[in-house]
Amino acid sequence: MSGHSKWATTKRAKAATDAKRAVLFTKLAKAITIAAKDKGGDPASNFSLRLAIDKAKAANMPKDNIERAIKRGTGELQGSVIEEIIYEGFGPGGVALIIKCLTDNKNRASQQIKHILAKHGGSLAGPNAVMWQFEQKGVIRIENEKLAGKNSEELELQIIDLGAQDIKKLADSWVVYSHKEDLQKIKRGFENLGLEIDYAEIEYVAKETVSVESEQKEKLQSLFDSLEDEEDVDDYYTNLNE
Repeated sequence: MSGHSKWATTKRAKAATDAKRAVLFTKLAKAITIAAKDKGGDPASNFSLRLAIDKAKAANMPKDNIERAIKRGTGELQGSVIEEIIYEGFGPGGVALIIKCLTDNKNRASQQIKHILAKHGGSLAGPNAVMWQFEQKGVIRIENEKLAGKNSEELELQIIDLGAQDIKKLADSWVVYSHKEDLQKIKRGFENLGLEIDYAEIEYVAKETVSVESEQKEKLQSLFDSLEDEEDVDDYYTNLNE
């Protein structure tokens, strides 16, 4: 299972300090801008934009910020050009990392990622050195409290009928995996079932996961915290076993 930032960051957003909230809003605005730039500013016809807006709303991002980000993407407002860059690397314990950046300055982003990895005992890797260990999937998460009163077995069958590939039950939530092409259909199916989801995204999911010693986990957590604090980092994915 991927160990990534945005789910945890979104959950913590309401309790975040002003500084951390500002970084989060910057990340969310970039994601909205690039989604609008790619396929237009109407969330009804642009599923990627709808997902980005949903995440921004979950983090209590102001409506004006969302609208400005959309307009920057569609060219209605001037602004710097945002690009997506994917970095591959390794963290402590040899844990594989995919780091997705949205940035207006490739050189700055590259230097920051190199610095963060080196500081925490990691390193950048060459193209496809890590990517082959992952595959893109649709991922939906629902916190357990929103499933209270539901018949677990019946709900699993309903989710499978929607087209889900796999369901994992964690301590705090259910995680549903699908083909990335089916995410929109399955998200709509959840809504039709009256289920309020907490997170929906296309992620890089590790084909197999690895475990590390507690000392390495502490180093990895420190690395993850630094990635979350870096404005150019939109998200990251690992093959660390949760």
